[in-house]
Amino acid sequence: MRLSLLAAAAVLVSAPALADDHAMTKAQELSFERVFASPSLNGTSPRQAKLSPDGRYLTLLRNRSDDLERYDLWGFDVSTGEWTMLVDSEALGSGRELSEDEKMQRERARVGNLKGIISYQWASDGSGVLVPLDGDLYFAKLDGQNEANVRRLTDTEESELNPKLSPRGGFVSFVRDRQLWVGEIGSEAAPITPKEADTIRWGEAEFVAQEEMGRLTGYWWDRNDTRLAVQRTDESPVGIVTRAAIGAKGTKVFDQRYPVAGSDNAIVDLFLMDPDGQNRVKVDLGSDPDIYVARVNWGPDDYLYVQRQNREQTVLDMLKVDPATGESEIWFTEKSAREDYWINLSDNYRFLKDGSLLWWSERDGFGHFYRFNGSDWTQLTSGSSPATSLVGVNEEKRELFFQRTDDVLTQQIYRTYLDGETRPTLLTDATFTNSASMDSKGRTLYVTRSKTDQPAQSYLADTDGKRLTWVEENALDADHPYTPYLAGHTAPEYGTVKAEDGTDLHYMMLKPEMAAGKQYPVFYYHYSGPGPQVVDKGWGGALAQAVVDKGYIYFALDNRGTANRGVDFEQPIYRAMGGVEVRDQKVGAEFLKTLDYVDGDKIALYGWSYGGYMTLKQLQADPGLYAAGISGAPVTKWELYDTHYTERFMGDPRKVPEAYDKASAIPDATKISDPMLLIHGMADDNVVFENSSELISVLQEGNVPFEMMLYPGYTHRVAGENISPHLWNTIFRFLESHGITPPE
Repeated sequence: MRLSLLAAAAVLVSAPALADDHAMTKAQELSFERVFASPSLNGTSPRQAKLSPDGRYLTLLRNRSDDLERYDLWGFDVSTGEWTMLVDSEALGSGRELSEDEKMQRERARVGNLKGIISYQWASDGSGVLVPLDGDLYFAKLDGQNEANVRRLTDTEESELNPKLSPRGGFVSFVRDRQLWVGEIGSEAAPITPKEADTIRWGEAEFVAQEEMGRLTGYWWDRNDTRLAVQRTDESPVGIVTRAAIGAKGTKVFDQRYPVAGSDNAIVDLFLMDPDGQNRVKVDLGSDPDIYVARVNWGPDDYLYVQRQNREQTVLDMLKVDPATGESEIWFTEKSAREDYWINLSDNYRFLKDGSLLWWSERDGFGHFYRFNGSDWTQLTSGSSPATSLVGVNEEKRELFFQRTDDVLTQQIYRTYLDGETRPTLLTDATFTNSASMDSKGRTLYVTRSKTDQPAQSYLADTDGKRLTWVEENALDADHPYTPYLAGHTAPEYGTVKAEDGTDLHYMMLKPEMAAGKQYPVFYYHYSGPGPQVVDKGWGGALAQAVVDKGYIYFALDNRGTANRGVDFEQPIYRAMGGVEVRDQKVGAEFLKTLDYVDGDKIALYGWSYGGYMTLKQLQADPGLYAAGISGAPVTKWELYDTHYTERFMGDPRKVPEAYDKASAIPDATKISDPMLLIHGMADDNVVFENSSELISVLQEGNVPFEMMLYPGYTHRVAGENISPHLWNTIFRFLESHGITPPE
């Protein structure tokens, strides 16, 4: 699912958690209306920070104070320390409605709610940036005076999807009307692939690649502007899901090609061609068409490298492809760390100038970096603290910069060397949780950090980690939008409980101001699915504090199956979704019931997507353990979800139907006896509404009472300045109606 879209745990800040009735001055309380209003209580939230090729500029997308979802392009001159808005999205944009294809791509990229500029690309010579805006393309040329001269490149009713500047800057390319178009800068672009049936797409990643594999493009330039690798996708084998996008003023019906688990995927082929479409040859991807094209890259030797993953996602072959003939050979093969496990795809790899490959693998049970020289492997990082992200490489100094999980709850940035013999050096403040990126030559770090009493900050640093300048200090000073609420915010408490096998499960708890001798209800947030880690020591936003301000304890726990703790911690969900997660979260509930300040009869579950699924499974497994459950956009039958995500963890339902039967939330739906609120967007194209409609029917036919709130026109992300507070006020009215309220 890449369900991380929905792992919206909210953690907050800074005052003593327990106090008697007179120890604290009453602080200003947060309403849900203010949590989701502008300006953002998190402060400025820049996106897509990039250093220009010459290192002079740092560019990023910055949201507006009066519209937190609209982004403009800003540039920071490193030499002068001056900021300039390079492209004003509101002044330049046409406001033209996006095509359905672009809307869907934005949903896949988790930016469907954003407006203005959502992406951009630097020209290789540093002369300017390519900016997509409202379905058209612009080139912002920097004039050396911290300003940009913006030129419009396209003006069409259709959207230009996946735009790119070629590496040497000679061409601009994009997808329009299911064809790949290429043109020299300043000239008209033309299609270089044929116009075929409606089920054929050129240059676009297929649905599961976008949704589940993190691959959002379907074509790749070589470094010399001489050849392109282009994906041809045949969607005709994929089953059609008739999706009714029920809106407030009508219903639109879409016949969506959606590959449910156990069904046929799209047929993906790769072709190599010149920039004018000539000299086209087909890439040999092997004799089995039922595979995934996971990643595609051009190497420094000008060969094409393709990561081919089997349908079971247990074997990944790196193919080396001759760009002239399309002939391929297996360069190396990666296998899953255990028989009962899968391969987690990543972008944590880099081809080095000497022809070797920097590669991330979980082969020793934890994510680590290796270097492959074509015949031998050298392990560069090791230990039980997994490396989670490749930050950068300085090949001149043979330095590797990477992100690592420390003490389970924080992420830190380290430097080591490509010799595999040097102990990593910590470059960031360990009291924060950090992420980072670098320029292409590994000379400058762009670090983003936060902690429970400090929203996200960003700065530039040298390769020793020394801060050179703030980019966004985001200090909680008198002008910060968060400051009026700071005095009442609560420091999270952390701890562990034991799973049934003795594994430590980390939890986080925020407590309201509590009176001695009284017991308080719990708002139990959970996601529980593979991937997102909910409990950490970073800044989470204001939502949890708004819950605490209502007099509830906010609690979250990471069960087995979540990321960043190694293969053995993730593995228990293999072919067993809805099992170990339920039991681990039950341990959390039972722990809460031992605390004298917790009202054990008032523990309410809330989860969205996988968390919505888990709410249903928990209510079914343990009637009476929880006072109520809120299930948002739940998967109810895994046969309704897509191939790549579902089969990775559950296998093929045609081969292991019993695993799917056990994981389903439908057969035991009528066992739900506790109050339950079901929420779903009625235009959801990810967890399609049929998941909830079948549940609704079963509950109604079984005469099982439940409550429901549906959102016409909304997809998997039910959110907005007015809709979000409506959703959260609905949740708490539901809890109040069932007596799940704080003490008087």
